[in-house]
Amino acid sequence: MSVDAGIDATSDNAAAQQSALNTAAAKNLATTTKTPPQMQGITSRWLLRMLPWVEVSGGTYRVNRRLSYAAGRGRLSFAQTGAETRIVPPSLVELPLLRGLDDGALLGELASRFAQRDFQPGEVIAEYGEVVDHLMVIAHGKVNKIGTGKFGDSHAVLGVLANGDHFGDEALLGGDALWEWTVKAATAGTLLSLPRQAFTDLLGRSPELRSRLEAFTAAGAAAQDSHGQAAIELAAGHDGEPELPGTFVDYELAPREYDLSVAQTVLQVHTRVADLYNQPMNQIEQQLKLTVEALRERQEYEMINNPEFGLLHNADYDQRIHTHGGPPTPDDMDELLARRRGNKFFLAHPRAIAAFGRECNRRGLYPESVDVAGDRIPSWRGVPIFPCNKIPVNGGHTSSILVMRTGENDQGVVGLHQTGLPDEYEPSLSVRFMGINERAVIQYLVSAYYSCAVLVPDALGVLENVEVARPRD
Repeated sequence: MSVDAGIDATSDNAAAQQSALNTAAAKNLATTTKTPPQMQGITSRWLLRMLPWVEVSGGTYRVNRRLSYAAGRGRLSFAQTGAETRIVPPSLVELPLLRGLDDGALLGELASRFAQRDFQPGEVIAEYGEVVDHLMVIAHGKVNKIGTGKFGDSHAVLGVLANGDHFGDEALLGGDALWEWTVKAATAGTLLSLPRQAFTDLLGRSPELRSRLEAFTAAGAAAQDSHGQAAIELAAGHDGEPELPGTFVDYELAPREYDLSVAQTVLQVHTRVADLYNQPMNQIEQQLKLTVEALRERQEYEMINNPEFGLLHNADYDQRIHTHGGPPTPDDMDELLARRRGNKFFLAHPRAIAAFGRECNRRGLYPESVDVAGDRIPSWRGVPIFPCNKIPVNGGHTSSILVMRTGENDQGVVGLHQTGLPDEYEPSLSVRFMGINERAVIQYLVSAYYSCAVLVPDALGVLENVEVARPRD
């Protein structure tokens, strides 16, 4: 039998077996049921939903505060070459005494006088009651401040210090200050220490450093409240007619201003697509919908991570704490809540929420969930814990948990935007027709304007170095 005869026989057999029109052929004549274009990466964007938004009609938002004498207390930076670790000299201005110093040579010489020291878990770095004779900076690792608690516990952990934190500033001021607590290593790590004598030698040769020390001492003698603000003199509990103190509320002379940031893109749609393929769904409308989703996702990312106004970078260092162990425990969350009033919500990466859940399970605790706009959200002490995948997970191991008070009336965290823009598509988001280019492509400029502000430092707290990796059983 020839090849052609074999093919004809096979075709005849297939035709004999098929008794109805197959689906492949039928689709050519049918109108399919279609979904709108789908997109991965769209999240609940709880931060954008929960923040109260303030109208910024002039494009700039100024935060006026009472005059504060508190300065410095930031974190130092380090450079590493092999096993050698050095302080980056410009970061020394985070020490309160050196705040605002711009003498690069002086800072470089001071940085060179720090000596490196490695420590092991359980090692005592500073002993309660001894003279403070070294300024110490943690380059890597974690240490505990141990002292006597309110009820006589002599081994209470009063605080945790980690990468970039420093202690022992009193060594630079002279006198015979004593350690008020013991510093004990919780992990292995490295610190850099500056002996008092090394600083004193440099002080004798630097008139600028001496004048800065005198100014710092004078500022420390000024009347302050517990938050470092210029004190308001009051009288209370008096009898008769004593002379009442006169006072006024001093303001910062250079308050911080927040300019609205922008996220933009140019949406391009070919005229052929818009003309011929606009049914049953409008192609430009669907393109615009997905573009707006992407812009809003980027907006939330910037409001958390932007170095200028992002919440992770603008949290006050006094409002940052570290976990006592590694994973986030109920104790850590309680300490985070206790540092501010009127907490509205937590914000955490989903892996951090899972790590907290594991710690609760280990202790036999079952936190309740709360209803937020019809969604059941896990909570702690009645404060909802919203997921946010924009919070980074560093190296796949550690992340951060934020908690905040919100609203202008409560001196909290607020979102900033401006509505009523030309060609506004959504609040503070505009879509402007840019024309059709020589390639017959329609162009639209899509712009979103936004920022956020922390009105007072204790409105925002951060639990740092939260371990999210699942431990081995």
